[in-house]
Amino acid sequence: QVQLVESGGGLVQPGGSLRLSCAASGIIFSTYGMGWYRQAPGKQRELVATITTGGDTSYFLYSVKGRFTISRDNAKNTVYLQMNSLKPEDTAVYYCYAYLKQYKYWGQGTQVTVSS
Repeated sequence: QVQLVESGGGLVQPGGSLRLSCAASGIIFSTYGMGWYRQAPGKQRELVATITTGGDTSYFLYSVKGRFTISRDNAKNTVYLQMNSLKPEDTAVYYCYAYLKQYKYWGQGTQVTVSS
């Protein structure tokens, strides 16, 4: 059974930082590309960032470039999203995503709220 479990969300003030983690089980983690999506209230889910099996960033949403960093630790089966200089418009549920050819898996999401 594949499980992707996100953690690290919460309430933060504008300009603050959060680090999201996603622990994967049930897959050979090192063979999967990983990524983060987010969905704000009333909006469609959007891709935030992806990282290849080798640790190269393959995509970043334009609005988060220079503020967010994606990384992975294959020994820990975990992918991270470091979010700095957070803005109110970053408020959303953030979802972890694993993909390999036709196989795609999602986590349950973690809420990030940026507000003063």
